Amino acid sequence: MRKNILITGASSGLGEGMAREFAARGRNLALCARRTDRLETLRAELLSKHPGIQVSIRALDVNDHAQVFQVFDAFAQELGSLDRVIINAGVGVGKRIGTGHFALNAQTAQTNFVAAVAQCEAAVGILRKQGHGHLVTISSMSAMRGLPRHLTVYAATKAGLATLTEGIRAELLGTPIRVTTLYPGYIHTELNAGAKNLPFAVDSATGSRALAKAIEKEPKTAYVPGWPWGVVGFLLRNLPLKLVARMS
Repeated sequence: MRKNILITGASSGLGEGMAREFAARGRNLALCARRTDRLETLRAELLSKHPGIQVSIRALDVNDHAQVFQVFDAFAQELGSLDRVIINAGVGVGKRIGTGHFALNAQTAQTNFVAAVAQCEAAVGILRKQGHGHLVTISSMSAMRGLPRHLTVYAATKAGLATLTEGIRAELLGTPIRVTTLYPGYIHTELNAGAKNLPFAVDSATGSRALAKAIEKEPKTAYVPGWPWGVVGFLLRNLPLKLVARMS
């Protein structure tokens, strides 16, 4: 059993939801995010409901790469090991390419991909030293294809994260370290609040439960929820781009 679990971006959305799911399973948690007030509230809630677990929290801006290494190392020392690291922190903002919003798109690329490289580097360094563990990255169904409008950069970052994770998996073949990429479909969170077109969307609690269930199986990859997103993933990868663009 993966007893000690680190989750980035744990102050809201899927990170917060997964923290609740793993706490209910009796796991110790290392939770980090920028908003420590929300982490404090979450920690109090989890310890009240599950007094037998340990919940450690630390402030982390994943774009501060030096801080990523410091926080991950501090959690590992505090808990004695990190049995699973879930790279979840990210942003969903984006604008059409070529419409004067480079700074915003660049920030999305920095947060969703470059910061993920830092998190993976820090996590895998710890897992290598331990000689065991489970790395999980939260990609997106948008990683299946290049997408238009506000999704262009976001989809590219999630595709990059998926490829990065596969490369890490290739690097660690034959070792006791497992590596998983998850492709969530539409799940209602603060990240997509106000979005009008979210087909097959589920609420945050349902989505977080599905993510935790998939993570526990430690697959190489998984669509979450499996139905209907496994089918949607096949269609996204194989339909003509003109049709994919209309679906987006």
